[in-house]
Amino acid sequence: MTLLNVLQDKLSGKNIKIVLPEGEDERVLTAATQLHKTDYVSPILLGNKEKVQALADDKGLDISDIELIDPENSELKDELVSAFVERRKGKATEEDAKEQLKDVNYFGTMLVYKGKAEGLVSGAAHSTGNTVRPALQIIKTKEGVSKTSGIFFMIKDDKQYIFGDCAINPTLEAPDLAEIAVESAKSAKSFGMEPRIAMLSFSTKGSAKSDDVEKVSTAVQMAQEKIASEQMDDVVIDGEFQFDAAIMPEVAQKKAPDAKLQGDANVFVFPSLEAGNIGYKIAQRLGGYDAVGPVLQGLNSPVNDLSRGCSTEDVYNLSIITAAQALQ
Repeated sequence: MTLLNVLQDKLSGKNIKIVLPEGEDERVLTAATQLHKTDYVSPILLGNKEKVQALADDKGLDISDIELIDPENSELKDELVSAFVERRKGKATEEDAKEQLKDVNYFGTMLVYKGKAEGLVSGAAHSTGNTVRPALQIIKTKEGVSKTSGIFFMIKDDKQYIFGDCAINPTLEAPDLAEIAVESAKSAKSFGMEPRIAMLSFSTKGSAKSDDVEKVSTAVQMAQEKIASEQMDDVVIDGEFQFDAAIMPEVAQKKAPDAKLQGDANVFVFPSLEAGNIGYKIAQRLGGYDAVGPVLQGLNSPVNDLSRGCSTEDVYNLSIITAAQALQ
């Protein structure tokens, strides 16, 4: 079974509330109607009610039973404004809060923060920054996590992998890479995978020498110490590896015969955002893998970001993953 099949089984009957701030986007609106027909996600749409209804009528979509909130006229506005001011602790006045909550992403994030929704999916019509910034300011990262990071589930037929960080952090030092590796291990486990994590470089086990290689090598040691301290004995983290040594047993046997991983990695931690973003897009566009994500790690509640080039199916799939995160 694929990841999404497994998650749908786990979510059956749960009706997890996921807020979709971009209700005025056809792809999001269509996905919401599809999700509403299931018993595992209950979508909440945001947008101008007249515009959303007009779009639904034009596309022949029935949204009569879907919860639709207009942030401009919502009866929740005063409650959310007060909560926003309190959460920002001196960084926002009431007037600031009223202005910010006109933004559907801030409004939707406040719904999650106040427990009126269990997760959020946005980004079809907004940049990653516009989706992630409210989450970092309001929902914030979990205790012990310094940075959120973005992973992609790469799925093709019966194969599935995790790539990270491919979406959030432009600059990563060794402690950041170690943290991403451990958080990726937790994500993999929560979605039913047995994590075998390769930390990638242009070097395999010291075959090249540079500061960049040393950074990854140090990160491997730090990540291994962290999983040991957290008693995650079933997690394997190793590196540094070139990608071919991480994925192909015959190459691993030649380049790293004593490594814990022997070409059987299923989670790949890239040394930089540049490498990760390029890598996942190559796998997607040339390799034919479905790229589901980015799925954000490390937040207190799940908020996930779509690509502005996403399809209706992408919105649907990421909503399922977000619901599964909320269930965890």
